[in-house]
Amino acid sequence: MDDDDDLYREDDTDVTALDDLGDESDLDGGIIPDDYDDLDDDVVDEEDDYDDYEDATEEDVDFVVALYREDGTPIALDLGLAAANDLEELIDRLRRLPGDAGALGAVSIDGEFFVLCRVRGRQVQVLLNDSQAANDWPIARDVVDYLGLELPDPDDEDSEAIGDLTILVDQGLSEFDLEQIVDDMDEDSDQLVHQVMEAIHFDKAFDRVVD
Repeated sequence: MDDDDDLYREDDTDVTALDDLGDESDLDGGIIPDDYDDLDDDVVDEEDDYDDYEDATEEDVDFVVALYREDGTPIALDLGLAAANDLEELIDRLRRLPGDAGALGAVSIDGEFFVLCRVRGRQVQVLLNDSQAANDWPIARDVVDYLGLELPDPDDEDSEAIGDLTILVDQGLSEFDLEQIVDDMDEDSDQLVHQVMEAIHFDKAFDRVVD
C-alpha cells in the first residue's frame, strides 16, 4: 500500500514565546504584564471546559480497536479503555504498531458515535462521524480540538461528520462510499464501523476482537 502525502494531516505544535509573557524578573520584581491575568483566566477556562466532561466507562465503550496489516495479514488488537477517552493516547498507541501502512484505530461509544484515526509515523488522519458528540464525550472533543474547529452549538439539532473522508481511500473505501456510511444517523455507530471494516476487508479480524 502506497503512502499518499495528500491523505494525512501533520501534527502541529503551538509554541508560545516566553518573551510574550514577560521575563522572570518582571514576575518576581512585581512588574506584571497587562494581559497576565487574562492569559491565566484563559487557561482556567479551558480546564473548566474539560472538567464538564465525564470519561466513557467500560459500559459506555463498544470497542477500542487497532487494525493493521503485517506481511499482508490483517491484525486487530483491543487498545483498552484509556484510548477511548484521549485522542493523544490513541495516536500514541497506534504509532507503536508495526503495520505495513500504519495503523487504524476505531472507537465506538455507546452506539452514538465513532472515531477513526489513521497513523503512519507522524502522519495522522482523524474522522468523527457526529460532531455533536463533542459536546458530551472527551475523545470527540479532542477530535474537534485537533482539527482546530469550534464546538458545535449544543442546541443545534443538525450534526455532521468532521475530519478526513479520504482516510481509507488507499484501502479501497472511497470518499463517497465512506460519506454514505457516516451520514447514516439511523444506524448505531458500532454497526457503521463494521460496515467500514467490511469495505476494507478487516471484518474477520475485527469481529474476533469485538466478539
